[in-house]
Amino acid sequence: MIKVYNIILQIVEKFLQLIFLFLKKKSKSKVSLFVKGQHGLLAHVVEDMKAKPKRPTIWFHASSLGEFAVARPLIARLKQDHDCTIVVTFFSSTGCEALKDNHPNIDYLYYLPLDTKKNVCAFLDAVKPDAVAFIISEFWCNYLYELKRRAIPTYLISGLIRDNASFFKWYGGFYRKALNAFTQFFVLDKHSKQNLNALGFENVTISGDPLFDNAYTVATTEWHNAVMEHFVNGEKTFIAGSIHDENDLNMVSQLANKHRDTKFIFVPHEISSELNDKIKNGLNGGALCYTECGEKTDFSTIQVLIIDFVGALAYLYRYGTWAYVGGGFTRLLHSVIEATVYGLPVSFGPRIHRKVTPNQLVELNIGRVVHNFEEIDNWFVALKGNDAELKKIKETLAGYLSQNVGATERIVKTLGRGIWE
Repeated sequence: MIKVYNIILQIVEKFLQLIFLFLKKKSKSKVSLFVKGQHGLLAHVVEDMKAKPKRPTIWFHASSLGEFAVARPLIARLKQDHDCTIVVTFFSSTGCEALKDNHPNIDYLYYLPLDTKKNVCAFLDAVKPDAVAFIISEFWCNYLYELKRRAIPTYLISGLIRDNASFFKWYGGFYRKALNAFTQFFVLDKHSKQNLNALGFENVTISGDPLFDNAYTVATTEWHNAVMEHFVNGEKTFIAGSIHDENDLNMVSQLANKHRDTKFIFVPHEISSELNDKIKNGLNGGALCYTECGEKTDFSTIQVLIIDFVGALAYLYRYGTWAYVGGGFTRLLHSVIEATVYGLPVSFGPRIHRKVTPNQLVELNIGRVVHNFEEIDNWFVALKGNDAELKKIKETLAGYLSQNVGATERIVKTLGRGIWE
């Protein structure tokens, strides 16, 4: 099967070269960006590496920008503690394009050269990594085979090994062999550990998620907002974070309309005046956008505050009592961790089968999957006046967080083993 795998990749590489000849220069589609990113990539890497400082090099690879969130706190900690070079690669254009103009702590940023034997050897010869970290579920066989052959320490971070993974398929032998490259597996849950154990791997640690460290740092950082504090005014407040689509908006709007005695903060995933107007028109109570307010705004008739600026959601959850986290009706469920580090019970849409934390929160009776208004309303009503249950949830979350916070330190210490120790 490895021969078939290599033949397919060689065909793909030739096909990308052909596509490049017909691409429009101004095209910004994901496919176009990926093809352009692959064109001349290795020559670019080799040229860059000629000027690379002579210091330890750590290479991180993530599929896309979402997965990179796991690597971000690790990279920041490495840069804080050590003099090192950080190389980051992405398979998807979402990562490279989002970070190309601003990538603090990253020394070199590239697309991942296609996983052919020739590309792999050329890339590793140029970069010369002292340690390598793959994020969540990135398994590129030729890279792993060659890293193993060169005895370069290689780690899987926040790994998820599901029952339907390729390693368990009839054709999965060459994938299973590739797993021998990993010096250590840092996985997110017991099931992933059990699956790796079943494949014969004992070098597995349930490490917790570095995303908790990011969120916990934000939650424990002193931060105040006079407008928010004036609006909340010490009252229990429902925060609808990262509202993505009509499903999210309809549910939380109906919830606000039914519970006029409760204050709501709406935080759209994307900001536009049209969406702000649409939100206002769907509400029975008074609503204002944040940019329309000041410290002396009269909020006596205002039930809903719409946050029409970006970048503060992780801080805003500190003003909440309950939360709905948007994106769960798509594959882009926003971070539930950002809310739970404040001890908030959370609800979210149903597409969580590929997510570890939401499933764990459901098991702990801290999170609730909701499919429609009736379900979110039932969940909210059960908690609305139940201070004893809210206290219990906060205590349960404190224990849950204690098990997960600290992953960054544990993983970074392992990554540095043999380099600085």
